[in-house]
Amino acid sequence: MEKARIFVQGIVQGVGFRPTVYRIAHKMQINGYVRNMGNIVEIIVEGSEHEINAFINNLKENKPPISEITSLEIEWLEHDVQSEFNDFVILESLENFSGSSVIPPDIATCDNCMEEVFNNLDRRQKYPFIACTDCGPRFTVISSIPYDRIRTSMSDFPLCEDCTVEYTDPEDRRYHAEATCCPVCGPEVFLYKEEMIKCDNPVKEASKLIDEGNILAVKGIGGTHLVVKTTEDSPVEELRKRLGRYNQPFACMSPDLDTIKTFAKVSDNEQTTLTSRRRPIVVLNKNNNYFLSPSVSPVLHNLGVMLPYSALHHLLFTYTNEPAYVMTSANIPGEPMLIDNNEIISKLDGIADYYLLHNRKIVNRCDDSVVRFRGDDMAFIRRSRGYVPEPYDFTKIASDLNVLALGPEIDVTFSLLKEGKCYVSQHIGDTTKYETFRYLENSVDHMMNITKTESVDVVACDLHPMFFTTKLAEKMGKDLGSEILKVQHHHAHAAALCVDNEVDELICIAADGVGYGNDGNAWGGEILLSHGSNYKRLGSLMQQNMAGGDLTTKYPARMVMSMLFKHIPIDDLVDLMKTKYIEYFKHGNIEVDLVAKQLQQNFNTSITTSTGRVLDSISTILGICGKRTYEGECAMKLESAAYYGKDTLEIPIEIDKSPINGMETLNTSKILFSVLEMKQNGEKIANIAVAAQKALALGLAEMAMNAADKTGVKIIGGSGGVFYNEAISVTVKNAVESAGYNFVQHKNTCAGDGSVSIGQAAIAAWKSKGI
Repeated sequence: MEKARIFVQGIVQGVGFRPTVYRIAHKMQINGYVRNMGNIVEIIVEGSEHEINAFINNLKENKPPISEITSLEIEWLEHDVQSEFNDFVILESLENFSGSSVIPPDIATCDNCMEEVFNNLDRRQKYPFIACTDCGPRFTVISSIPYDRIRTSMSDFPLCEDCTVEYTDPEDRRYHAEATCCPVCGPEVFLYKEEMIKCDNPVKEASKLIDEGNILAVKGIGGTHLVVKTTEDSPVEELRKRLGRYNQPFACMSPDLDTIKTFAKVSDNEQTTLTSRRRPIVVLNKNNNYFLSPSVSPVLHNLGVMLPYSALHHLLFTYTNEPAYVMTSANIPGEPMLIDNNEIISKLDGIADYYLLHNRKIVNRCDDSVVRFRGDDMAFIRRSRGYVPEPYDFTKIASDLNVLALGPEIDVTFSLLKEGKCYVSQHIGDTTKYETFRYLENSVDHMMNITKTESVDVVACDLHPMFFTTKLAEKMGKDLGSEILKVQHHHAHAAALCVDNEVDELICIAADGVGYGNDGNAWGGEILLSHGSNYKRLGSLMQQNMAGGDLTTKYPARMVMSMLFKHIPIDDLVDLMKTKYIEYFKHGNIEVDLVAKQLQQNFNTSITTSTGRVLDSISTILGICGKRTYEGECAMKLESAAYYGKDTLEIPIEIDKSPINGMETLNTSKILFSVLEMKQNGEKIANIAVAAQKALALGLAEMAMNAADKTGVKIIGGSGGVFYNEAISVTVKNAVESAGYNFVQHKNTCAGDGSVSIGQAAIAAWKSKGI
């Protein structure tokens, strides 16, 4: 008789792992016990060596569908002839454990639960809050660890007799399913307008109100959506008017895959992602039969679509023939999603006509995740619900260092590195807003709590001295007695790319809107050699003046004037702006004259190498978009224009030596001037857009390959928000790979700022090891 202690680590909390162990042990007639110890499940088993090994293999092959085993260690114990156990049992969770606990993310309602929802004989028929060990809320309901019902917002709903029987039966799929409940004992949904509206079926009534053209606020698992129908313009346009979001694309939800295919193209990879248990928003290209309101995604060739991920969503679509509902986050611009009923009602007064609410507390708000494919390669635009707080494996980087990395300033996530696991937060957002900054602070506290992190060795942040996250890092470093590490923005992008592709050195094309450079200027089109905690800048886009500084990000016609200033006589440039682009200047002719004066006298200007500003300028000169009303608008509309164009034009690229530092620089002014000439010669706007994006991509690729030649590095990668652009990404990839280099992109991290904190954490870890 052998005895073994088995330690299993990974996502083993709240996923039905213990009952699975129990059922396998009973089926194989093996005695012992299983219990939770934080992120470790401890299993003691007795039997022959062959039986125990067979048990382990069985467990690996038949683990719960949403669990993940990252480590399984076996310790063979001293044994007696007599058996210590006469059964196999599940023990209570051990609370006084060491180590962090890996909490699973929120998972879409499983097929078994949905069968019950639509079974007229089931006691959970049409119940919006159905859940089991294979599905339902996790991260959004947990307040502390270990993950047991008493430490979740479900503690407000004591189980009824029937649910208790299921909850305590290891043979039942709801055994210790902490979110389980039923209409007798669980949360309730209700309809509200000024007061609670009495009706037999609030969800059915809500669908009817949406179909009548009303705007509803619908509280879900991790936040609240604003919902309208999509087949008529007026409800969508009214929502835009009330929110003040006149151009920003809205995500929508459709009942099933077949319906999505009536208005969007869906590749095999996109289909797999749409239907996965994580259920992110997937950015899809519109098809030729697109029939939803143009106001859902104005001007763009694509739109974000998701499938229902809760029973509440499924039920909403049961009572409608609408092919899709707009499902956009209900929040004041720049602030976190609303989760408290009173706050939802008060802050959305004048925006929502009705409210479909429930009485389960949302402990951790969590926005929908957003992904996009570039060819066959997926990229996260926002990694949040369905993925957070699953950690990244940092064991090859550092297993004995605690790092808190606070990210940049706008599209913020933070990362907590502990015991070789890097926990990345849900999307936080724009920390220049007070409510969002407070949300960041609270979320950091909560993540440290549920991972049992009491001390931090390093607090990492952005290099920019004025970011609120930088100031928070300085405060937390002082309070925790931790080292403070300030990391250059694009180096952090490159480091995140390294982590994602399991390398520690590459040439990175870092292309985005802005990042604070170590020379004090705004970088954004960089060629970096990234090696561990060190980097070297080897090339960039040419430096451009920004007349009026940050005003150019909102009114890119200012940037156009800056970029063409040395290529067109000033009087001709002013005349061009006044006759062809005056609507892009808020203050008309006076502003054009002012910008000209700023450029001539070189006052109130700052310097940038931003790729985003170049794309904005191209979009403006082509008359596609001349004012940014949401992040990335001009560049996104340029991409959509190019989507319908043909590759029939060519813009020459010119790579110069910088007179300032001798680096290679891509002459972006000449690219923009070529765009203007083509437009004046009557070429089709869509074809010019294709040529402009291609020239910029090839110029960046050529500089990266030149840097690779000089350094002997064979891996080139692309990071930054520009690499969400499919045409640019594919062009760079093809150029690099055709020259014999290995090209890498973000796969499980964000190309944009959402993964900057991962890079900061990695750099801190590499620095601690002297790499």
